[in-house]
Amino acid sequence: MFDIIFKNARVLDGTAAPWFVADVAVKDGYIVKVGRIEGEAKQVIDAAGKYLSPGFIDTHSHSDTPLVENPTADSKIMQGVTLEVIGQCGTSAAPRNMGLREQDESEITKMAEDGPKWTDMASYMEVLESQGVSVNVAPLVGHGTVRRQVMGVEPRPATPEEAEQMKILVREAMEQGAFGMSTGLIYVPGRYSETSEVIELAKVVAEYGGVYFTHIRNESAHLLEALAEAIEIGNGAGLPVQVSHFKAMREPNWGKVPEAIAMIERAREDGLDITADQYPYIASSTGLGSPLPASAWTGGEGSERLRDPEERKKILEQLKARGYWDSIVIANLEHPDDQQYIGESVEAVGRIQGISSEEAALGLLERNRGVVQIVNFAMNEDNVRTIMKLPWVMVGSDGSALNVKTAKGKPHPRNYGTFVRILGRYVRDHKVLRLEEAVRKMTSLPAMRLGLQDRGILKEGMRADLVLFDADAVVDNATFTEPHQYASGIDYVVVNGVIVVEDGAHNGARPGAVLRRRD
Repeated sequence: MFDIIFKNARVLDGTAAPWFVADVAVKDGYIVKVGRIEGEAKQVIDAAGKYLSPGFIDTHSHSDTPLVENPTADSKIMQGVTLEVIGQCGTSAAPRNMGLREQDESEITKMAEDGPKWTDMASYMEVLESQGVSVNVAPLVGHGTVRRQVMGVEPRPATPEEAEQMKILVREAMEQGAFGMSTGLIYVPGRYSETSEVIELAKVVAEYGGVYFTHIRNESAHLLEALAEAIEIGNGAGLPVQVSHFKAMREPNWGKVPEAIAMIERAREDGLDITADQYPYIASSTGLGSPLPASAWTGGEGSERLRDPEERKKILEQLKARGYWDSIVIANLEHPDDQQYIGESVEAVGRIQGISSEEAALGLLERNRGVVQIVNFAMNEDNVRTIMKLPWVMVGSDGSALNVKTAKGKPHPRNYGTFVRILGRYVRDHKVLRLEEAVRKMTSLPAMRLGLQDRGILKEGMRADLVLFDADAVVDNATFTEPHQYASGIDYVVVNGVIVVEDGAHNGARPGAVLRRRD
């Protein structure tokens, strides 16, 4: 007897081949038969008129600590995600508290203060496994996290001794199963690293067959130079490169996208295995203080630097250079006096307070100890579509697994809607992609990037990560003004052969696996 049979499904196998009608049987966590099936099953699901595909892989996720706090991964599983690639943008849950350096208050450390404790990648994985998670997880080790462990947030190159310590930590994470290393070269402390430092660490990753994922050093005025650096790192270390959330920010730079694409395609022609991911929105999301050095806000309200007139003047000048305050919207912050500003632009906050936008931004950063999440409307819809069509671009939300009952603020709707937005807005409504190609970008392409041999394609013998959806009904309900809404149109989600979403509702099951490289 089978565990599950989907009857008369329109099968999208994940390879971009045309869909076909078939029954699909699941037993003991695997797809065991595709075709006409007469046998019995514990559960038979009428899939007529619906599409059955491999589970979606979120190639770029920030659910490291959210999965500890919200192991049911509601906002992701409800849009069909069955695997999240975490540890992105240079920030991973591990290693941490290794005793090498007194740690600063990085966001991930603060989020985990009251939760389970871990030190290395192995113990972090064990925490997730012991509590259970609803999605599969593939972790990366964050370069920024490693650098913090060794040298804090000091704005300088690493010494040879520090570089060796970082190599040890990266090697340990790879030994424990990390799929690669990520960098966030726009953020503290990654921005202080020289290209040579990253290449040497990436060489360690290459020894284990890992991948280099990168939030490049600049996505606006110096996009092309930053992309050239990513290519240099890949070639210098001899490993595959994944460009995270590929885009050009701010109108003066929108015209750089064709050359950026050409650079990647030339690198591919020259033999570098370089790919990218993208989320389908014209707004990004990051920290308000990301252009500033960590010293600008370390210490919170009592920071001596912020009380020094000369230092404050320098910081205000840096903020003024950022500009575009009318398109930068406050998404989340903690200080009770600032809750009224969630959903307002920084320009509006300044207007309300009767001060400049720069002063308003600095005040928010001071009161909230540097942690102010923003949504930044900076991209161009035509570029979003151009990038989406590229055969080497896959889908990554750049979001976290949230729960509508506990989530705060007005975060980017990508946390809830990325994958369904592709299927609804860009496939069904605007015909930017064929359905089969869109599903390939969510399934077999990212599985290939990770080196997964048993996921990402719907065929006999593969792991049973599956999504049944109604192509006519899929809607990304989350908006920038009302983001905490689950997607519609996802009828069933199966993770490792266990139903997690049933008739459009999460049933609480946690059958997800924490994957190790080449498991």
